[in-house]
Amino acid sequence: MNWIEILTLAFWCGCGAVGFGILFNVPPRAIVMIWLGGAIGGFVKFSLLGAGLGLIFSHFLAASAIGIVSLPMAHYRHSTPMIFAIPSIIPLVPGIFAYRTMVGVMKLAAVIDNDYQNVVFQTLNYGSKTLFIIMFLALGVSIPMHLRRHESVKNIRAVEKK
Repeated sequence: MNWIEILTLAFWCGCGAVGFGILFNVPPRAIVMIWLGGAIGGFVKFSLLGAGLGLIFSHFLAASAIGIVSLPMAHYRHSTPMIFAIPSIIPLVPGIFAYRTMVGVMKLAAVIDNDYQNVVFQTLNYGSKTLFIIMFLALGVSIPMHLRRHESVKNIRAVEKK
């Protein structure tokens, strides 16, 4: 995969992140930063996949990059990091693997005896890929936020005492 393809895919990941940001009704001041987070996540994912790294680990590192980048974005825009992280990570969700898993589950109801093992194997393969990618996306975006948190939730007051 060459750099032009990687940059094009990263651009479209950013556009997808903006679409989900608008769908989630984020503040207009956050749209550019959401595009940047989605583009960075797409760039990291596709460049690591092009370098030969595994599918699940490249998703994890892309989600970690989004989690790391969303912290200074949140500080700069005076918002919570989740406003930037969640729409930016949605283009990385493995929709095709989840779709193929569900199609495989539906094929199991009408499979002929000869092909039963093949359908089960493919369904479990796609299902496990979907499960692990989603699990590592959640871990990758949340770990940087937990590592950078300086105070405990118990010390944060909802209403300040005067």
